[in-house]
Amino acid sequence: MIKVNELVKTFGPKVAVNRISFEVERGEVLGFLGPNGAGKSTTMRMITGFIPPTEGSITVGGHGIVDNPIPAKRLMGYLPENAPAYPDMTVHGFLSFAAEIRGLRGVDKGKAIDRVVELCFLEAVIHQSVDTLSKGFRHRTCFAQSIIHDPDILILDEPTDGLDPNQKHEVRSIIKRMGEKKAIIFSTHILEEVEAACSRAIIIDQGKIVANGTPQELKSRSKRAGAVRLKLAGLSGSVAKEKLNGLSSVARVTLLNDDASEAVLELVGKPDVNGALNSDIADLAHQEQWRIIELFTQEGKLDEVFRSITLPDTKAKGGKES
Repeated sequence: MIKVNELVKTFGPKVAVNRISFEVERGEVLGFLGPNGAGKSTTMRMITGFIPPTEGSITVGGHGIVDNPIPAKRLMGYLPENAPAYPDMTVHGFLSFAAEIRGLRGVDKGKAIDRVVELCFLEAVIHQSVDTLSKGFRHRTCFAQSIIHDPDILILDEPTDGLDPNQKHEVRSIIKRMGEKKAIIFSTHILEEVEAACSRAIIIDQGKIVANGTPQELKSRSKRAGAVRLKLAGLSGSVAKEKLNGLSSVARVTLLNDDASEAVLELVGKPDVNGALNSDIADLAHQEQWRIIELFTQEGKLDEVFRSITLPDTKAKGGKES
């Protein structure tokens, strides 16, 4: 549905996007991550035809966005950053205007407006003017215009910006549900949204793609991925650490907490143990008659991976946190 090939955008001497390539298929929700100024919004503006690329190509539904923009744009819904709208229009008037631009008339237009008003929970403000709306309702109104024509492709720049936690949850659920049949790209600074709504994520930094994979694949790059967290009751942490270090499957034991009531340890297994670490810990605990409160394998943290990839001091150390 979307193909981006060797895309470049320069603004004078500044290279905002530096030869990035990726594809998005129908049924995918692609999270676009990166620090401020990484090139996310610039890339999305080029995909939608809002600004032209300096180099490279973009095809949307088989149509080149530069050479054949009208059929490409018909397939898309776009929510830009800062959710622009006409302040003197009512919500209904703005959605009616957006529907007509998209070629909807008569009964079809009315059904489309009713559908997005219900989907975006706009019933309470439907007759208010846009300039009287809270930031959250304004953003939902602009989100509603992006989906009013039920597009096959959605490009959403910070779609939950300004929403309260309940509204964020609602929008994430809508995106995930729509993503089953559409191709969706949305940018976000909120890493939990990637896990909640995305089937794949790209991290972009200084105009380049530095990571591309499913949320699970990205989390597996965390230094804590696969580590085992163990909490024991009524036992000296230093004693437990010494015993655990004697296991053949253990590469490293870190004592995280040691007081009179409980000891918390983190264990990293050797690369070739093939899942034996948990069973070895359980066998040792049974043998030593330790009382286990917690024993689980950590998935890794997406925010840790994000920082290790994008922070200058961690990149300089090969992706390891200082």
